[in-house]
Amino acid sequence: MAPEGKRTGDSTHTAGSPQHTPAGYLDGRLLIAMPVMGDPRFERSVIYLCAHSAEGAMGIIVNQPAGSIDFPELLVQLGIIKKGEQIKLPENAESMKVLRGGPVDTGRGFVLHSSDFFIENATLRIDDGVCLTATVDILRAIANGSGPKHAILALGYAGWAPGQLETEIQSNGWLHCDADADLIFGGDVDDKYARALRKIGIDPGMLSNEAGHA
Repeated sequence: MAPEGKRTGDSTHTAGSPQHTPAGYLDGRLLIAMPVMGDPRFERSVIYLCAHSAEGAMGIIVNQPAGSIDFPELLVQLGIIKKGEQIKLPENAESMKVLRGGPVDTGRGFVLHSSDFFIENATLRIDDGVCLTATVDILRAIANGSGPKHAILALGYAGWAPGQLETEIQSNGWLHCDADADLIFGGDVDDKYARALRKIGIDPGMLSNEAGHA
């Protein structure tokens, strides 16, 4: 598998316009990795699909922590706040999750957030409740308390070339389910994979390398 085959974060949708998913496309849904996939970068991953069309797909992994870096530290590194100002941050900024969003463009940040925040010509409205913004302005807004109510910051994204995701789904590499705010924005990152499986009626303990045909 090479989900980074689509090397662009630009979707086929126009930022700011409501999304109407054509039949067969999975914008706004969650992909759940199956054991038969065999790609360690996506093992036990849950991915929110931001865009899916005949031109390919783009999504954000929502259950893989980025590592030791936290959001206040990142704000200091980006020069948005000065060192020592972390204690003045709003509560949602202090607790905001920094995730590994995928293997493409890992030096770039993508913020998935609730639709109560919108930047003209910068925010992509994916569905009624979820948007994507990839500019530093949203980080400044979160830092000063004027950002969205719910948000996660992902470093990098997952991308698929035309037809690639469909092939992987047909090969039982992925299942998919409706997204909900808790699976996207919830703080219990480690439990998201099991909860996503239970959402579609699969007992995580029953999965094996032969699974994926449900």
